[in-house]
Amino acid sequence: MDAHDESSFEEAPTLDQARRQIRHYGLDSDPQAVLVAVRLMAAGARLGQASEVHFSRFGLSTGRYRLLADLEDSEGEKSPSLLAASLGVSRATVTGLIDSLERDGLVLRRPSARDGRASVVVLTARGAQKLRDLAPDHFRRLQAMVAGLSVEERTVFLDLLSRVTRGIGALTER
Repeated sequence: MDAHDESSFEEAPTLDQARRQIRHYGLDSDPQAVLVAVRLMAAGARLGQASEVHFSRFGLSTGRYRLLADLEDSEGEKSPSLLAASLGVSRATVTGLIDSLERDGLVLRRPSARDGRASVVVLTARGAQKLRDLAPDHFRRLQAMVAGLSVEERTVFLDLLSRVTRGIGALTER
């Protein structure tokens, strides 16, 4: 992406555009609040696209990486239903991710030691190695992504992001 693309993203839409749209529909909404939400949604979409490009360097998708990282954080094994819950996706989505990771030898399924009727997903040595191999580049790029923020700004950003995240339900509630 060139510098022109970067600046057009930062400026679009503008506060004036938000005001015009709100007036056009005869609404009593706060243009700045609408602008923050719209830009956040656009940034989220761009971040999602960039994440896919980033993880494809390692033969993964964002979802496949998140599942591997979640398994690693869970001492190498977890039930599919707990994986779905912690990743915030459906059980069907987790099944698809597990199937593809299992084909690549990065995870395996085995019966649960606690409940023989249930299964758990286990991070294989190859899966753990994949995470170790990508870690240096991955964490370097994550740090570079927020390099324009000071420690104090990152602290404020994390707080603001947490508060905005709690409001996401407003988009899905009936």
